[in-house]
Amino acid sequence: MNQIRQLNKAVRSTLALWFLTALIYPLLMLVCGQIALPFQANGSLITNSQGTIIGSGLIGQPFNSDRYFWSRPSTVDYSTSPEVATTGTSGASNLAPSNSELIERIQKEVTRLQKANIQPTADLVYTSGSGLDPHISVDAAQAQVQRVASVRRISPTQIQSLIAQNTDGRFLGVFGEPGVNVLKLNLALDALQSNR
Repeated sequence: MNQIRQLNKAVRSTLALWFLTALIYPLLMLVCGQIALPFQANGSLITNSQGTIIGSGLIGQPFNSDRYFWSRPSTVDYSTSPEVATTGTSGASNLAPSNSELIERIQKEVTRLQKANIQPTADLVYTSGSGLDPHISVDAAQAQVQRVASVRRISPTQIQSLIAQNTDGRFLGVFGEPGVNVLKLNLALDALQSNR
């Protein structure tokens, strides 16, 4: 009889905890997120002037045209290649610094940057841990100003202003380094030229 009572108590406790942790808590977080931070809770989606979703402020995209600021390299190609686009893969190569494949990839990036007259910076040469980083350093953006200005035929001063507007500061004013969101910067460039 005592064992049945104990079993009954265990089953009720399990169901109560399941109800609280699997239903109530997630629903509460969903509602709080939608009320307090709806933009962030829905993926920080960025739309163009026609209202079409073109990306997220949290996930990088590859830019290869000289008209745009280039993102940092991505081992997973920002999950845009057909092999990984449906799975949303993220991650690094995990290659050792002495690995010939890594050395060759880095040399290729350095050569590409030098051909474009861009001073190589660490984040324009090395991939991020996730392969999806949407930011480059302020130095990496500054290194690309002349190239973008000459291709678009606009003043470097105007581009400097856009870089400043699209630079995210340190988290809580202390953690990390300031970074430039490449997608937002490139959209601002397009908007600047469409207004001319």
